[in-house]
Amino acid sequence: MSSLAVRASPLPRDPMPPASIGDGLPHSALTPVFSGLRIGLHVLIIALTGLVIVRTLLGAADNPVAVVTLALVFLASYVGGSELVRRRHWRGIVPVWMALLLLEWLALTLLAPDAAFIVFPLFFLQLHVLPLRAGIPLVLLSVFLTIWAMSFHLGLSLGATLGPLVGAGVAVAVGLGYRALLREAAERQNLIQDLLATRAELAATARDAGTLAERERLAREIHDTVAQGLSSIQLLLHAAERTVTDPKALEHLRLARDTAAANLQETRRFIRELTPPALDAQSLPGALARLAASMERTASGGDRATQVSVHITGDAVPLSMPLETTLLRIAQGSLANVAQHAAAGRAEVTLSYMTDEVALDIVDDGCGFTVSAAGASRPDSFGLVAIRQRVEQLGGSFVLESAPGQGTAVAVTFPTVTFPTAGAAS
Repeated sequence: MSSLAVRASPLPRDPMPPASIGDGLPHSALTPVFSGLRIGLHVLIIALTGLVIVRTLLGAADNPVAVVTLALVFLASYVGGSELVRRRHWRGIVPVWMALLLLEWLALTLLAPDAAFIVFPLFFLQLHVLPLRAGIPLVLLSVFLTIWAMSFHLGLSLGATLGPLVGAGVAVAVGLGYRALLREAAERQNLIQDLLATRAELAATARDAGTLAERERLAREIHDTVAQGLSSIQLLLHAAERTVTDPKALEHLRLARDTAAANLQETRRFIRELTPPALDAQSLPGALARLAASMERTASGGDRATQVSVHITGDAVPLSMPLETTLLRIAQGSLANVAQHAAAGRAEVTLSYMTDEVALDIVDDGCGFTVSAAGASRPDSFGLVAIRQRVEQLGGSFVLESAPGQGTAVAVTFPTVTFPTAGAAS
């Protein structure tokens, strides 16, 4: 299936797990309906309990103090339990809360028959906060307790029996309808979430497509500008060699033409997103040796040549192409810094293969610098920053040591266990 396909979110078997009165429902078009039902339940319980208190104060009960006290305790239990359930302090609070309210209501009904009417909102409450497998049996128990309590006041009659039964049937029907609405609201909410996730995936796909398009545009621009310019420079230098007779000047022209040719080749490799030419048909140690020889050739035309030596320690192991390319680029950048800024007589490049790491060290005996002031002294130079970024992208470590007059040492280390071998990439 496509990654953009709408994912079906499974619904719980019972859409009404123990929940609070007025909490835990996702916002949807049916939210006002649910809020109205919950508010109506609150108002009904408080109003019926208040009615019991008022009628008791008017002389409808034999023990008004006990009735009023128990009614207030019932209201406090209802409000306090609702708040505890809303905050979900304890998973077992709902059964305890229901049992407490049922016992308090039963005691209140035995003292004042008017309290029997409170059982009807209790039906809805029990069905609301309990799953069906527990809510319906509790409703039936409440019906039998109502009939039993009313028999103490009015005796066993058809009206006292049918009233609670009909009320329980209505409550169950309304509770099932409420659950159906809740299930529909949950399905709609899941659908909305899936649509939002799909929209995010579409946006990510569009960004990826834009990135690919931009990379293609940059490849075309590099081909039409840098690559063409280097090709022209190479042709012009080749033509100039035919007219120059001075051996030293001819050597410089040939060196410039070779440099332009090498850069043109690498530019074309960048365009095709292939490996750098220095790594073609040879290993990384060979590429480093070729780099060192190239630097010595370049430096031989200046006032002071820098001797570059390459040392390989440990048993060479296959590395991934991104890691080999990064190591070669770090060596190129570091030796370029040596040639341009260090005024060094000697530079050493050491490639160390270890059990689960590979390390590259470039050390020179040049003029050095203060490490803390490296960035501030040359704001136009970003070679060290680029090296650090390359190392961080592959999860390696970077160490730079230098001091005025004491040369510079650059050390990078990469783990080899996280990279596939160069031959494994396909």
